[in-house]
Amino acid sequence: MNMASIFEQTQELPHIPKVVQELIQSFQDEDIDVDAISKKVSMDQALTAKVLRLANSAHYGASRSVTNANDAIVLLGFNTLRTMVLASGVTSSFKSPEGFDINSFWKQSFAIAALSKWVAGYIPNCEVETAFTCGMLNSIGSLLIRIVLPDEVKSIDEAEAMGGKRHNLERAKLGYDGAKVGAELAKRWKFPSGMVVAINDQNNVEYDQEYGTYAGILYIAKYLHNAHKENWDEERIISEFPIAVAQVIGMDAEKAYKDIAATTDLETGLDALLDG
Repeated sequence: MNMASIFEQTQELPHIPKVVQELIQSFQDEDIDVDAISKKVSMDQALTAKVLRLANSAHYGASRSVTNANDAIVLLGFNTLRTMVLASGVTSSFKSPEGFDINSFWKQSFAIAALSKWVAGYIPNCEVETAFTCGMLNSIGSLLIRIVLPDEVKSIDEAEAMGGKRHNLERAKLGYDGAKVGAELAKRWKFPSGMVVAINDQNNVEYDQEYGTYAGILYIAKYLHNAHKENWDEERIISEFPIAVAQVIGMDAEKAYKDIAATTDLETGLDALLDG
């Protein structure tokens, strides 16, 4: 099945709530009406319930109980509310493929989001919330492939379990990878073009193709995530750090090295979305 055919499977495609679409637009709107957004969030009861559960969790540490979307903005800030709503809307929009641990998938996505935000903090004038969102969405294309093409995915899973890289296996089997599918989905959801390009180009480093700042951030974030999964110590993480990528995207790697220990326990608080 070619990539275009995936998006013809309308019954399989994830659909996000209207208020989530409006929040996506807010990345490009400096004059966003925060009050209007909070009212729209409140109109979606399921979304509101999830957001309030997050806002009142220990991770966010609000100074008092958060009882509505406006409280969340006042106590936690608009960017935090937007992150909560986007995460709630996106995770809810995908059904879980049979036999697939979708909670683990999202936990990994949230971990890469946190690492992307951390990396972005060492790049001058980089938008950390944009980096976070790119990280959260980095693998949605592979998830969609899994949903639409369950039979083809079985052999990809088997090869990955033997040590293959998923994007290479997808390309070999399908002629495209999850990055391309994820970028197309992000485009259809009307995410800013910079995010679409970052998702699309996140593996370009390996193919010796050009890539921008956020694609480079994703590459480094995934490097750190895999390093932690393999229980590498700080010395190895630093010695094998993709310094060439850091230089391309203007990351102050020397400064980051001093804080590398902080990457082992970064949390977003979003895992609470997956409970119950």
